Amino acid sequence: MHGYELRKRLNLMLGWGRVLSYGSLYPTLKKMLRSGLIEETTAGAAASRRPRIVYQVTEDGHREFERLMSEVGPAAWEDDTFDIRFAFFSSTDMEIRLRVLEGRRTRLQERLERVQQQLTITQKEVDRYAAELQRHGVESVEREVRWLSDLINAERNTPPTASGGLPDAGPRAEHQ
Repeated sequence: MHGYELRKRLNLMLGWGRVLSYGSLYPTLKKMLRSGLIEETTAGAAASRRPRIVYQVTEDGHREFERLMSEVGPAAWEDDTFDIRFAFFSSTDMEIRLRVLEGRRTRLQERLERVQQQLTITQKEVDRYAAELQRHGVESVEREVRWLSDLINAERNTPPTASGGLPDAGPRAEHQ
């Protein structure tokens, strides 16, 4: 698909919390072109329009996607990559999904412990707005840990759907 449609689809898929800008999309597409992960062609142009550049994933691109989706180390559950990985979980083996979800939950639980310890120390030193911001952050992480626990339990207890992932009415819908 062309860049505009790709950006629109990715933004829809990733949700309002992660908006993909053209300033990050096009450099990434150029990098993927240089690496041979995608190829570009021009779509037919009407007399009044210039041709659109259309991108298509190559065989090397499909293999690289499969390789990336099978990784289960820390990069898979960090803040910068987890949402994107999660958006493509239906293309991922259940054991890999579980390891990524469990890794993310563990990482957030560790972060939560550190933040809660700091919170008790700093609440005496900050004004009420800074304290509220800290409280909001703690509640957000606690909510994500509960969400991840629900997903992990559903993965373990739900037979896979035709797409290999959770059913449409799974825990994700409850926590949005």
